[in-house]
Amino acid sequence: MDELTTLATVQIGYSSELYKIVDLCNKTLKEQNLIFGLALDDKDEEQAIFTIYRS
Repeated sequence: MDELTTLATVQIGYSSELYKIVDLCNKTLKEQNLIFGLALDDKDEEQAIFTIYRS
């Protein structure tokens, strides 16, 4: 498996629609070797962590 490099991480307010942005970015930019991730903050479920990786 290829190694992932974290390029950027930001904590933002959670919205149930955020996954749509992550999905769109992953579909559009996969040929640029970019992967986008979204996770809930373990300590505050009203916050999400958005991360950009290069594969």
